[in-house]
Amino acid sequence: MSESIETVIVGGGQAGLALSYHLRALGREHVILERGRVAERWRSERWDSLTFQFPSWSIELPGHAYRGGDPEGFAPRDEVVRFLDEYRDLIRAPLRTGVTVRAVRRKPGSPRLRVVTDGLAYEAAHVVAATGPYQEPVRPAAAAALPPEIVQVHSSRYRNPGPLPPGGVLVVGSGASGCQIVEELLGAGRTVYLSVGRHRRVPRRYRGRDVFWWIREMGGLDQTIAEHPEARQTPNPLVTGASGGHDIDIRAYAARGVVLLGHLRGAADGRLHFDDDLDAQLAKGDEGWTAFRTSADDYARRAGLEPPPAHTEPAAPAGTRRFTSPPLLDLRAAGVTSVVWATGFRADFGWIDLPAFDTAGEPRHRRGVSPCAGLYFLGLPWLHKLKSSVLCGVGEDAQHLAERIAAR
Repeated sequence: MSESIETVIVGGGQAGLALSYHLRALGREHVILERGRVAERWRSERWDSLTFQFPSWSIELPGHAYRGGDPEGFAPRDEVVRFLDEYRDLIRAPLRTGVTVRAVRRKPGSPRLRVVTDGLAYEAAHVVAATGPYQEPVRPAAAAALPPEIVQVHSSRYRNPGPLPPGGVLVVGSGASGCQIVEELLGAGRTVYLSVGRHRRVPRRYRGRDVFWWIREMGGLDQTIAEHPEARQTPNPLVTGASGGHDIDIRAYAARGVVLLGHLRGAADGRLHFDDDLDAQLAKGDEGWTAFRTSADDYARRAGLEPPPAHTEPAAPAGTRRFTSPPLLDLRAAGVTSVVWATGFRADFGWIDLPAFDTAGEPRHRRGVSPCAGLYFLGLPWLHKLKSSVLCGVGEDAQHLAERIAAR
């Protein structure tokens, strides 16, 4: 049994909802299929104490902005979920929850697409993959070589320190997730080891303004991938909204007892091996700090901004201190009983049975429009601009796709 509909949107998160807003405004028939609930990954794949990484004033979708009492603060996870629930109701999204899409393929002998679910099938002129970039947790090959007694959890399954067994914790990955989890583990009195990889430090606030304000005002959010083709290889800014938002200085973790390690290279016989690159990784991370301050100061001069009060200037990175990183960590001897893999995600489009991907499995598209007629992508990092995958930016790409769908 199947249902015919003009457009099927797969994914009921921020991207799918933003597209629904614009399709409704254009009077176009559509439905959203969501495997769980609205914002399911925010609900079930993020830790309890997670806060939004940018100020609450940046939380907005087409036709609706954040209305909380602290726009300069950082919304907790459940507040973001509430915002998305509120938006779903406001735009009267035609949402069907608990529907898992198993396949999208061309209907034989027809230009239409067939969307296969566990129940009803759909035949559509347009299918939009709006499932986001954070679908399949990534773990390095070393994970399979760890002793069976070591508890391993990816950041998408980490909730809080409580369920981890007593003993030391190794966190692998020094992006925003890894650093926020390190800080929470320290607060719980845990012995923590941190394997440091690629990262890009920036001040949380500068000259009295949040870093996100500076990125927006300097035009960073509107930079396109065509202008900066190397951008996909650049780490995201290392920021946190935890505890009211503060600078992240990985070197300062060492003063709090964290054992800093280089990039994880491999594992065997309960021992983990690390590259001798800790100082190099820290120095590379500091380059982001220096580049940001230079750009912000140049912009401030051009815009005629007043000099900031002295106390608003963040301290410079403590780049002169060098660290001796152990090349090997014996988990049993060190008392490490668990590992948190803060090693990111990869997209999973295995359910799309169409020639829409390159040899590396990445979607082929121009601003979300696939070369396969009727197939689109939305909400991916650098889909078109830096802001393409964030709450305040996905609406622009959603409008573009809605107009393309209506025109076709």
